Amino acid sequence: MRGLDVLEAIAEGATDLAALAARLASTRTTTHRLASALVARRYLNFTSGGGYSLGPKLVELGFQARSKMPLHQAAHAHLAQLAESTLDTVQLGVLDEGAVFYIDKVPGQRRFEVRSNIGDRRHVWATGLGKALVLDMTEAQWRTFIGKGRPKDEPLSEAAQEEWLAQMRTYARTGVAFDLGETEPELRCVAAPIRDASGAIIAAVSVSSFTPYMQATRMKELSQEVRDTAAAISTALGWRKGSGTASI
Repeated sequence: MRGLDVLEAIAEGATDLAALAARLASTRTTTHRLASALVARRYLNFTSGGGYSLGPKLVELGFQARSKMPLHQAAHAHLAQLAESTLDTVQLGVLDEGAVFYIDKVPGQRRFEVRSNIGDRRHVWATGLGKALVLDMTEAQWRTFIGKGRPKDEPLSEAAQEEWLAQMRTYARTGVAFDLGETEPELRCVAAPIRDASGAIIAAVSVSSFTPYMQATRMKELSQEVRDTAAAISTALGWRKGSGTASI
């Protein structure tokens, strides 16, 4: 457990022995022993000028975990096909500790690339993926996500919150959600939920691009294609149309 504490501390920005020892409330000798063992096993790197950083073994394990994840296996070919069809960036995300966690991405072929990476986290209320992930939740639950991450002195107005809730009601009815520039003013996204055999939403897929390529008319046109992709992935995971209480 102390070794894991070292990894998490370095991931959060501690790079030298003194900072690590302080974060772990441990002696420098014990901390150095733990960090040295992790360096020897390639979980950490160490350079005299830069201190400690996460090592290549973590990257290897991360890619192995992603490639062996049933969701990733079921989804990736469909994501690649959607990206080829639309020419835009396609992403796969799950809900993790109240945030959107990106687990796969297929870049688009436009001149401008959407700035996101596998492993990124985003706020639910401000992304198409996030909205799609919570479509089955109650309005009371939706409210808990509104405005998270905004500066305390820039809260969303009551009118903006009510507009967001009205949009969510529409998204829940149609089974597709939009990002209308909440993350970046010029970014637009069309997303749909992915369901497991029980009908529960376990992930979401999205197509993202910038406004020159993603006007309102095209977003509506893409909605069915994104829903179809989500349904195909859901089917691979055991979902059947009409199963449970949910549909795509």
